[in-house]
Amino acid sequence: MNDAYIPDQDEILGTDPAHKAAKSPRPRSRARRRWGGRVFALGAFLLLTTGISLGASRHYAQQRRALASADEARRFAPGVLVVPVEASPAVIPVTLPGTTAAFAAANIYARATGYINRRNVDIGDDVKQGELLAELAVPELDEQISQNEAILEQLKAAVQQAQANSTLAQATWNRDKPLVRDGWATAHQGDIDVQTVKADGAAVSVAQANVSAQERLLKVLHQNRAYASVVAPFDGVITQRNVDVGALVQGNANTGTFMFEIMQKDVIRVWVYVPQDAAFGVAPGVDAIVRVPELPDREFPGKVTRIADALQSGTRTLLTEIDIANPDGALPPGIYCSVELKVPRKTPSFTIPAEALMFNRNGLQAAVVKDGKAEIRTVRVARDLGTRVEVDAGLKAGERVILNPPVTLVDGSKVQPRLLGSDPTT
Repeated sequence: MNDAYIPDQDEILGTDPAHKAAKSPRPRSRARRRWGGRVFALGAFLLLTTGISLGASRHYAQQRRALASADEARRFAPGVLVVPVEASPAVIPVTLPGTTAAFAAANIYARATGYINRRNVDIGDDVKQGELLAELAVPELDEQISQNEAILEQLKAAVQQAQANSTLAQATWNRDKPLVRDGWATAHQGDIDVQTVKADGAAVSVAQANVSAQERLLKVLHQNRAYASVVAPFDGVITQRNVDVGALVQGNANTGTFMFEIMQKDVIRVWVYVPQDAAFGVAPGVDAIVRVPELPDREFPGKVTRIADALQSGTRTLLTEIDIANPDGALPPGIYCSVELKVPRKTPSFTIPAEALMFNRNGLQAAVVKDGKAEIRTVRVARDLGTRVEVDAGLKAGERVILNPPVTLVDGSKVQPRLLGSDPTT
């Protein structure tokens, strides 16, 4: 519109020479410029329309892809490895240090004073019950016994004399009694006879009591004399000897000479201190296995025979004794050993791999698969077994727990469980 041609007066009258010269080509050039501008405007409009259409199409495609990705993420169920929760065994194997001791041990002291006349045993000798270990020479005691035996004979003679006097007094009274009754003898004589009978009877009782006392004294002396023969109180082995032939030993009850030590070795007593976490299941009859590091190919089975029934307050441990049969003497007293106890479990528990645990602000947790979804459980660990842990709350036997749960796993997430060790293609 701005390029439209308006003829002036000279051009209309035909008096302008320049107009006459260019009258024919000028209108044709301006017409071409008008059409070119229109084509350019149309092309620009088409280009703009095409760009807008392409942009809208690309934005729509991106939006569709975003929606598809969100839907896919919502429906996506990651694959996870699971293992079944296993119930813990009915017994808990507990291995603890222990100490062996003889089932019976005795320190043998002298009960009689004298010199060692004969010694029949030495360290390491096996002895039987009642076997003579040593013989003492006790001359002073032998002399006391001889003297008191002579006194006993005297007292027995005194008894016979008193009995004779009593018999004579009774005969006299029997003779005088009718005389006193008939008046031929005085009543005073009768009283004398009666009291004489009683006095002589009492003298017999005193003499007999003296004999009994002397016999008891001799019994004590003979018992002390028997102590001069030192014998074994039970079958065992001599583990210590402190006397030799010619040595003087004292038989005082407080300061008597320590002569021998003997131990019974066919049965060994093992002492072990059980900590509190296992002590509540320990009772007589619980199976035990004793092992000695120096005997790697040998195990000594036994059973708990007695417990202290009270934990030591300082260590919170329970003294437990185990009797081990030791007929061949392979297990000596006084050595270190390890004791494996088969303690019955008091409360049920379950074991899972350690990599199934999660630790966060909610504490220890584990994820189980239920109906294709993850279920987060809070668990309580009772024992740490290294690669596995024992839990007593939060899980049940047979449930499938997720191994190495991803950090994005939340309660209710869909998962695709795969049992550990199974073929992923099946």
